[in-house]
Amino acid sequence: MFFHRPPFIDTVRFVKRSVIALAAALCLVAAPTPAFAADSSYRTLSAASHADWLGGVSDATSLAALSIPGTHETMSIHGGALTQTQEDFGDSGGTLARQLTAGIRMIDIRARVNEGNTFTIHHGASYQNANFSDVLATLAAFLTAHPRETVVMRLKQECTGELGSCTDATGQRSFQDIFDAYAAGDLFWRPSVTRGTAAATPTLGAVRGKVVLAVLHGAHGSPIEHYGLAQFATWTDGSSAYVQDNYSVPNIGAIATKRDQVRRFLDATNAGDPAKIYVNFASGSSIFAQPQQVAGGALGVQGVNPFLLTYLNEGHGITRTGAIMLDFPGAGLIEKIISYD
Repeated sequence: MFFHRPPFIDTVRFVKRSVIALAAALCLVAAPTPAFAADSSYRTLSAASHADWLGGVSDATSLAALSIPGTHETMSIHGGALTQTQEDFGDSGGTLARQLTAGIRMIDIRARVNEGNTFTIHHGASYQNANFSDVLATLAAFLTAHPRETVVMRLKQECTGELGSCTDATGQRSFQDIFDAYAAGDLFWRPSVTRGTAAATPTLGAVRGKVVLAVLHGAHGSPIEHYGLAQFATWTDGSSAYVQDNYSVPNIGAIATKRDQVRRFLDATNAGDPAKIYVNFASGSSIFAQPQQVAGGALGVQGVNPFLLTYLNEGHGITRTGAIMLDFPGAGLIEKIISYD
């Protein structure tokens, strides 16, 4: 006599195996791993020192003509391997200050609406032990000491209230109203922070000693009320006309696809409208491809940072890189980008 196993038993076993497999994968992701080898493209920001590199560039130069090293999730140093995107040089403004000294000139700031109509800095649910007031104080101190420099900022409302994200404090003013209070002084280039009046791309001479707001993004990636530069009116979540931000890298093997996206956009920037700023995100992540792995490489797959430095060193007719937004940048990569200016 043959006995047939009830189908629900197979279903239970399948679910059980799936849960065990997922748990094992999560353990691997969460487990401490040795740092990837630092090189001139990756995790060597402390070796870079370019605090005044814009000083020798002509005042008449458009920001669109510049090749600008930047950082993605500029302040993200806490939360573990899935959320850390930058080397840790200290809380509050410490990490940003070191990036500015190294030569970083475009930053990506993510803010949560906090009690008292203030902003705190987050990457998803992870508070980064810094507030927006720390960001502004650090920028003000740097630009006071280096008045011929400028810094371009992308500011995004980080909290969506969804799983894995943060939730804004209730009973506070709108994101843009709170920002207006922060921007009331003379740190920002005023045309870029005037609500409802998107600004034309300025020359370097017009913005020396100032922070230029490129775009103000809402929680789901839509630009808010025409702040920033007019050319970024269509910069939404992910890629758009002048932005490559294909941030989903589902696994280690897909790093090769991300490398190609960065390369193609770099070529497009070089051949593109000389009056527009192009922003190329070299970053990417997922639960199976952490930011450090995408940037530095893993399991024999070359990371985006070393690939990018090699590609630039090979030439390929590149004369302008636009702004390249990096995770864990290295000193050699920063130096190579600014060498085009």
